[in-house]
Amino acid sequence: MQLFAKKSWSQQKLAMKPGMAGPEKSAFLTFEKRALLVLAVKTAVAAGICYWLARLAGLQDGYWGSISAIIVLQSNVGSTVTASRDRLIGTLIGAAYGAVFSLLGTELWPYLLAVITAMVTCSLLGLKNSSRLAGVTVTILMLVHRTGSNWTLPLHRVLEVLLGIVVALGISTFVFPSRARIRLRNGLAQEFLLMGALFEAVIEGYRGKPSPVLAQLWKDVDATVAANEQLLTEARNEPSVGPASLEGLSLLQQFGLELEDLLKALSLAIKDSDGDRYADLLDPELRRLTADIHVGFQYVAGCIHRWRFDEPPKALFLEDDITALKAKMAEVQPASVDLPQSEILRAYAAQLHLKQLARLLRSSRIETNRTVG
Repeated sequence: MQLFAKKSWSQQKLAMKPGMAGPEKSAFLTFEKRALLVLAVKTAVAAGICYWLARLAGLQDGYWGSISAIIVLQSNVGSTVTASRDRLIGTLIGAAYGAVFSLLGTELWPYLLAVITAMVTCSLLGLKNSSRLAGVTVTILMLVHRTGSNWTLPLHRVLEVLLGIVVALGISTFVFPSRARIRLRNGLAQEFLLMGALFEAVIEGYRGKPSPVLAQLWKDVDATVAANEQLLTEARNEPSVGPASLEGLSLLQQFGLELEDLLKALSLAIKDSDGDRYADLLDPELRRLTADIHVGFQYVAGCIHRWRFDEPPKALFLEDDITALKAKMAEVQPASVDLPQSEILRAYAAQLHLKQLARLLRSSRIETNRTVG
């Protein structure tokens, strides 16, 4: 049973994905190269400003400000804030323990105790990403010999790191800023498009051969979902700017996880359906519902891209499709007595998951609209 008469835009686009050929590949590479070039220039500018300011301030090892700026300046504002926080906390804890244990002398055992204590402290405070930075700070303070008191050196180290952090945050925020929230909004739109293509590929295997791109689509969806989860974490650490609210993004990300679970359940429900005849009895209602669900994925992706959720889709009535399919199944039930029970069970399981997918898609737009106003 061919549920889709011709390839949709997303499927045609997907056909280019393995290896990414043509203009899509060129545009993607151009964007990536531009982003890398911008990040490299911003990082170099931040490092140069730090070194210049450190020399003006007379800091003994001003290059550590440059090193800090290079370490914490990330691809977007949110991840830069996160890296800056981890760097500063690790430096403060490492500087404190380095200063205290330096009073015990320059032997090996005070240094080892200082590293252990600093890293354990970070771990106990739930600051896993700061523990190694604390150990590095202790090492620099206790093993790299400089003139000055046991308290002056840690103070200079903290000031140098703080200088690098402030400069990196300023450059990240005000110079060609890349917002995690904007990237997450685009990532979620892409996620819904990919899940629409995945749904199309899953349904293609209902009473037919599995789609040749199904395995690659699952990988693409899993990778996109994971990337969006990371972006959501980074978005929580940056100032609220632009139209995409954190509440709306969080809600859509949760809807995406639930939709992915439903797609997995649907793929399991229709497994081994090659040759099923019962599904033929459900046309055209089954065909209409599956086609409209696919359109629904594309429509929600467009809403995310525009960040407009207040306009319901035209000529898309998923609840009516569900009702029609349910009535059709009741109508053909007497004719199914001669068919294998396994086919009937698969059809009912597929109908259940299709109904859940349709309603979850509808809810994703309505609930997000209520959240973002």
